[in-house]
Amino acid sequence: MGRLGAKAPYKEKYFFAALKRCATQRLHAVGESHPSTGIIIRKGCKIRKRCEGSFDCAMTSLRELIAALRMTILGWRGSGQALSQRTGKMGHPATKKVEAVGESHFSQRTREMGHPVFVMVLCCFVSLQAQNSMPGQAAAAPVPKADIIFIHANVYTGVPSNAQFSSILREEAIAVKGDRIQALGKNVDIQKLKGPQTQVIDLGGHFVMPGFNDAHLHLADAGLQKLNVDLTGVKTLEEFRERVLAKVETAKPGEWILGGGWDETMWPVKTLPGRWDLDEVSSGHPVLLDRVDGHLAVANTRALQLASITIASRDPEGGQIDRDANGQPTGILRDTAQQAVRAVVPQPTREERRQGIEVALADLAEHGITSAQDYSPPWENFQIYEDLEKEGKLTTRISEWLPFDESIEQLQKKRDSHPQADLMLHTGMLKAFMDGSLGGHTAALLEPYSDEPKSSGLPRYEPAKLNEMARDRVLAGFQLGFHAIGDKGVEMALDAFAEAEKAARGQKVKAPRGGEDFRLRVEHAQVTTPAQVARFKELKVIASMQPSHVLNDMRWAQDRLGPKRAATAYAWAAFLNAGVPLAFGTDYPVEPVTPFRGLYAAVTRKSEDGKQEFFPAQRITMDQAIAAYTTGSAFAEFKEKEKGKLTPGMLADFVVLDRDVTAASPEKILATKVLRTVVSGKTVYEAK
Repeated sequence: MGRLGAKAPYKEKYFFAALKRCATQRLHAVGESHPSTGIIIRKGCKIRKRCEGSFDCAMTSLRELIAALRMTILGWRGSGQALSQRTGKMGHPATKKVEAVGESHFSQRTREMGHPVFVMVLCCFVSLQAQNSMPGQAAAAPVPKADIIFIHANVYTGVPSNAQFSSILREEAIAVKGDRIQALGKNVDIQKLKGPQTQVIDLGGHFVMPGFNDAHLHLADAGLQKLNVDLTGVKTLEEFRERVLAKVETAKPGEWILGGGWDETMWPVKTLPGRWDLDEVSSGHPVLLDRVDGHLAVANTRALQLASITIASRDPEGGQIDRDANGQPTGILRDTAQQAVRAVVPQPTREERRQGIEVALADLAEHGITSAQDYSPPWENFQIYEDLEKEGKLTTRISEWLPFDESIEQLQKKRDSHPQADLMLHTGMLKAFMDGSLGGHTAALLEPYSDEPKSSGLPRYEPAKLNEMARDRVLAGFQLGFHAIGDKGVEMALDAFAEAEKAARGQKVKAPRGGEDFRLRVEHAQVTTPAQVARFKELKVIASMQPSHVLNDMRWAQDRLGPKRAATAYAWAAFLNAGVPLAFGTDYPVEPVTPFRGLYAAVTRKSEDGKQEFFPAQRITMDQAIAAYTTGSAFAEFKEKEKGKLTPGMLADFVVLDRDVTAASPEKILATKVLRTVVSGKTVYEAK
C-alpha cells in the first residue's frame, strides 16, 4: 500500500519503528567519532522525514542508502560479535546476515548507546525480509476500515516532493477515519480500506488541497455588515447615498442606520463623504458607516449630537475628528475618535449576532476556509461560537483573539473558560493596534505621507507603556499579535516584542507551547524597511499579511508613500527570502473572504483587470502562496502538527476546486470555484 498511518501492516510498522529510533540517537557524538557513519545515519533519518510514513518511498530510498552502507561496512573489521549479542535474542534470519558484516571497533561512548549504524543495517535487512517471510510471527493485525474514502482526485498534499516534475507530492485518493486522514495513495490501494460501512465519494479528477486557514479576519463584523447597509463596491457617492436611503425607508422611527464597506478611492471624485451627505437621506435617523478598512467612519449630524461631539470636542489619543475651515466636525471620525459614537449605538441582540455569524460562517465554507483566526469582540460572540459548536453547527475551526488592553486577570479568565486542546474552538493570541490604515492616512509612518506632508499618521500607544504591557502579557504566557501597517507602527511592535522576549528569557518563562518559540506576530506589516525585515528574522516574528489588500491599495499606495517606500511595501518575497515565516489571510470583511484573490495577488502583483502592476519584484510562487495560506497560517497559531498538509494523522480538512490553481493561468485563478469543503472529514459545503 502506498501510504499508511499508525495502523500499518507489520512490515511497515517494523521498518518505521527502527527509523524512529535513529532519530533519538546522539548523532553529534557519532559524527565526531566516525564521520562516515554519522553521515549514513543522518541519511537514514532523512528517509523517514522525507517519506512521511510511505513504505514504497522509504524502500526506494533505502536501496540508495544500502549502497552507501556497503562502502562503510567494508571499512569495518572483525566478526561483529558485539552486535550478535544485542540482536541474537530477536531470533530473526537477518541477525546472521548482520553478524557477517564485520567487527565493531567503536568508542566506549558509542558502544554504550548501541551504535545507530547497526540499527540502520538491521532495519534494512529485517524490513526487506519481512515482506516475504516472518516465520514464527503472528499474523498481521487487520487494518481498520475507513469511514469515508475520496477517490479519483488530484490531491495536492502540501508535502515537498523530490520528483523533478512536481515540487509538491500528489496523490489520487484519501481515506478518512474519524476526523483524521487515515491514508493517501493510489485509488486501487486506498479502496482496499473500504468496509461495509465505508462511504465512497468520487471527486471526478478534481483538484484537492489542504483547507485554507485565514490567518486574519473579523467574523462577527462581517456578518453584521451583511445584515446592515453593505456598501462594499459602491462606485459613486450617489450610489452610497441610495443604499442608505433604501435602508432608511424600511427602518423603524429613530432606529440607527449602521453598515460599512465604502471606499472613496473607487469613486470618480475621490473625496470623503461628510455628515451633510448623510443628513439629506437619513430623515432624522442617526447614521454611522465604516470605511472599508474599519479605521475611519462617517457619522451624520444626529449621531454626532447623540455622542456629544461638537466644535469644542478634543481629539482623543490615537484618533482624530475631522473639521471644516470653521472648526466644525465634518462627520469623519478616525480610529479612536469613533468610540464616542459607538458608545451610544445600541448593541445588537444575541439573536442578531448569531444570525450574522451564521451568515459569515456560510460565506467561509463556500470559499474553502476550514480554519479562521478571528478577532470579534465582545466576548458574547465567542459564547455564540460555543453554542454553535455544542449544536454541531460550527463549520469552521476558530482561534479567537482576545483584546490586548484587557487586564491580565480578565484575559486569563477567558483563556481558562474553554479548553485550549479543543481543535474546533479555542482562544488564541492577544491583539493590539499600533496604528490605523494607509488608506485613511492613519497608519503611523517614520516619515510624513507623500500626499499629506503635515501628517505621519496616528500611533495608538506611548512606547514605554506598550513595552510594559507587552512584557507583562508575554510573562503571563500569552502570544501577541500587533496590528501595524506603517513602518513606525512596525517599529513600535518590534521594539515591544524584543523587550518582552528579553524579559521572558531573563525569567526563564516558556512560550505558550513550551520552549522559547513565542511566535509573536505583526498583523499586516504593509510598510517596512529592509532593516525591519531583518529584525523580523532576528526576533523570529511572524509576518501575518493579506495579499488581496494590494489589489485595491495599488491605486493610491504610491501616492501615499512615494516610489521609494512603495517599492518595499507589501514585501512578501523579501520576508520569505529573509527566512521570515509568512501567514496569509484576507482581513474579511475589509476584503472578500475568497482566498483566490489573495493567491492571484501574490503571484501577479497586478490589478484584477491586469492593467496595473505594483512592484513585481515582490511576487512569490503559487506553491509559496498556498503554503502561506495553509502551513504558514497553521504555524502562526501553533497548529502545524494538526493541519496545513494532507498526510496520515493530520486533520481531514480539505477543499475540492474546479481547477488546479497551480496550473491555471493567472486570470483564471480569480474565477476559481469551490466544489466541496471538508472539515473533520465531513462535508460542510457542496456546490449545487
